[in-house]
Amino acid sequence: MAETKVIEKINASLDLVWSNLGNFAGLKPGSGIESVDYKGEGVGMIRSIHLSIGTVEEKLDHYDPEAKNYSYSIINEDCPLPFLNYSATVQLLENDDNTTTVEWTGKFEPKGIEESEAQTLAYNMYSNAINGARLELESN
Repeated sequence: MAETKVIEKINASLDLVWSNLGNFAGLKPGSGIESVDYKGEGVGMIRSIHLSIGTVEEKLDHYDPEAKNYSYSIINEDCPLPFLNYSATVQLLENDDNTTTVEWTGKFEPKGIEESEAQTLAYNMYSNAINGARLELESN
């Protein structure tokens, strides 16, 4: 099982970052995402991310707004991403200077590519999501 972890700081309060990154149903089209559909609410809800290469279906497995973390997994076998048995956790931590540390960790088995390539892809996905939140929150 491979693991990738991104730890980055956002210059915004914990609650503000949580309102952005903590919203599993808040993913928007852009940067390769053509559209997103949601089924259900809360733990167990399904997020379908439509890419030009296929659809990624993710299920919200755990959600704790008090601890500011959630976990999700990819559930479709025909997922176009090179991951098997994929799960990820997003954890937000408050810093003393009113900034927030984001820890995004994914665990998976590479599918059809080298482990290092799969880890790099996951790292870039998490980093891009964190940077998108940073740009949105720090510009306000």
